Amino acid sequence: MSAPFPPLRPFARGDIWAWTATEAAAFDAYAIETIGVPQAVLLENAGRSAAGVIHRLYGGAAVVGLIGAGNNGGDGLVALRTLHSWGYRVSAVSVSDRDLDDPLLHGWPVEVVSDADLSDEGWRHLFDRADVVVDGLLGTGAKGAPRTRQAKVIDRLNRSGRTVVALDVPSGVHASTGEVSGTAVRADVTIGFGAPKVGALLHPARALVGRHVVVEIGFPPTGPEIHGTRVVTPDWARDYRPSRETDTHKNRVGRVLVVGGQAGMAGAVILTARAAFSAGAGLVRVCTVRENRDAIHAAVPEAMVVDVEDSSALGRAASESDAIAVGPGLGLSETARVLLRSVVASGTVPLLLDADALNLVAEGVVDLAGLSAGRAVLITPHPGEMARLLNGEDKGRTRIEVIAEAVARFRCAVLFKGAPSLVAAPGEPLAIDSQSSSDLAVAGMGDTLSGTCVALLAQGVPTATAASLGLYLSGRAATLAGRGAGLTPSDIVRWLPEALREGGASRTDLDLPFVTYDADPAR
Repeated sequence: MSAPFPPLRPFARGDIWAWTATEAAAFDAYAIETIGVPQAVLLENAGRSAAGVIHRLYGGAAVVGLIGAGNNGGDGLVALRTLHSWGYRVSAVSVSDRDLDDPLLHGWPVEVVSDADLSDEGWRHLFDRADVVVDGLLGTGAKGAPRTRQAKVIDRLNRSGRTVVALDVPSGVHASTGEVSGTAVRADVTIGFGAPKVGALLHPARALVGRHVVVEIGFPPTGPEIHGTRVVTPDWARDYRPSRETDTHKNRVGRVLVVGGQAGMAGAVILTARAAFSAGAGLVRVCTVRENRDAIHAAVPEAMVVDVEDSSALGRAASESDAIAVGPGLGLSETARVLLRSVVASGTVPLLLDADALNLVAEGVVDLAGLSAGRAVLITPHPGEMARLLNGEDKGRTRIEVIAEAVARFRCAVLFKGAPSLVAAPGEPLAIDSQSSSDLAVAGMGDTLSGTCVALLAQGVPTATAASLGLYLSGRAATLAGRGAGLTPSDIVRWLPEALREGGASRTDLDLPFVTYDADPAR
């Protein structure tokens, strides 16, 4: 990859699996009780690794630690003791009834005071002399809003203007869902132990995490049955993207049919078709109304246009396609309903349903669960479409619970759009996109995403993998475009080929062998 391009991020050493709070606790128990790893070893490794990251990022700084009662506070004490032994000026505030002469300090003379003994002036003096504050207040087991004592300290920290390093998750964040019930720490860096926590990857917590670094702390290797949620990283995408044989032709590298575009909505199918070509499809047909023909020929001269009123031509196009996308600009007219039923009855090639196709499914035009029993189906709803599909039963549920319900009900692959987007399918682990940013919040991005995913389906990529790859490639194309808030769907189309072909491994500037994951702050 040439120098002007941004590095592949997030950095990942191997496959990255994220854990919920429950999974993290279960794995702790497995390591300690089944494998026999002493708990003190895990605490020591976590704290020393955190100290190593702090040293790499803020070498020579004065550090204050806010220490809670549990293992998170223990990790913080080990980090402070380690930094002290390396020559740092450190102090600790115990925000609990923890022993101020904790054995984890190994006898090192770390200054430890209780928050109960600090006046307003004492807090100001403490923060004024700190370059970095370590948040070791609440760990992954915390639920709900912080208690009054911890909440007051969190508020003081957030007002301090100091650089904050959170351990595992920022205090006040739900480690499984990313929910923030009360006040929560705003971190500049969060250092996860063993694996990223699912909640730290989801909003609203994701905006509080800052740079997200995960360190290895001596957990045993695990089998797939213990893994939690996959993080879609550049290295994973590189390994699963499709490749072409050297001796091939257009009909063997992915034939796509795009169905949609009511009168006045040609732009939706144009973006979908252009993205399909940019994502590697060898042939693209667009089935749309006659009024859109000229606009499509002008914008995508490579595509062939099929008239929606020519049922025999539509049948041939469907039978000669390797994957079909239905929905962009489709509308909700009677013609759209007939068209959707015709496409559904046309064969068994993989089918992507988006936009108005999903709204018609929600109205009962097609039995989605029955359809999924006979062919590979990928649906790509945004929250409003998902609410309609589930008849409002998404209310009060987390996004992870909502996508799980959709998979259980419809028995197909689901790409649930959001920040970040999620992917799930029957028998497959949940996947979380790592490339999303607010730059992608532009009309038409869903159409380019559909075009990217359907092109991958046409190239033989399984549904859930195609959805995850489509998200990665679209997000990476946005990064390569470098347009920020001025990003457009056409920029994605322009940069998709670069995202698809770039090689190399993800990178981190930390140069620490125990760092397994390093992601930039959310944008």
